Amino acid sequence: MKKANALLVGTILAASTVASSVAVAELSGNVGFTSNYIWRGVTQGSDDSAISGGIDYAHDSGFYAGTWVSSLSGGSQYEQDVYLGYGFDAGPVGLDVGYIEYMYPVGDVDLDFSEVYVNASYEMVSAGVAMTVDTEANSQYEDDLYMYVGADFEVKEGLSLGLLYGDYDFDDPTSTDYSHYQVSLSKDDFVFAFDQNDQDGAAGDARFTVSYSKSFDL
Repeated sequence: MKKANALLVGTILAASTVASSVAVAELSGNVGFTSNYIWRGVTQGSDDSAISGGIDYAHDSGFYAGTWVSSLSGGSQYEQDVYLGYGFDAGPVGLDVGYIEYMYPVGDVDLDFSEVYVNASYEMVSAGVAMTVDTEANSQYEDDLYMYVGADFEVKEGLSLGLLYGDYDFDDPTSTDYSHYQVSLSKDDFVFAFDQNDQDGAAGDARFTVSYSKSFDL
């Protein structure tokens, strides 16, 4: 947000900017449900279902900010994300750069961490990279790197097939790097997905999920 200049002229310009920003900004909300909250190919609880919701602010200039909350571990914990970024077009390529903080307010273990990210899209293809810049769990290792590439194909009108491959490279040598992939079918607000990663044991088992989400203007 722009800070008003101490001079009278600056104050008037700032007021005009705020008025025009309100006119071209959009505030929206979203709610969702999933049979298993899977993030980057890994279940975030004990294969529990989760409910979620959030609020987003988007400006016509490309700047956006928002917050999103999801239940975890059957409702005994929850995750809250706060993010801001800027989306723009570079010729035929859509770009999105931003910052996100993942917070886990309930519990005795410090798990909060934050990332900077860059996403790109061209027609049906998308790709992105995210790097950890701060973590409470172990501040000595903060350069985790996640990369993905994906594509969406229209199977028929209103029905889309999604393919995604991701790779997580952890800075902490005691953490195990892994790759994962997802195949999904989506129609309107409904998504049916298949996820699998290459971790050992039950963590690497294939998982099917059903999700539903709805967005609305506020």
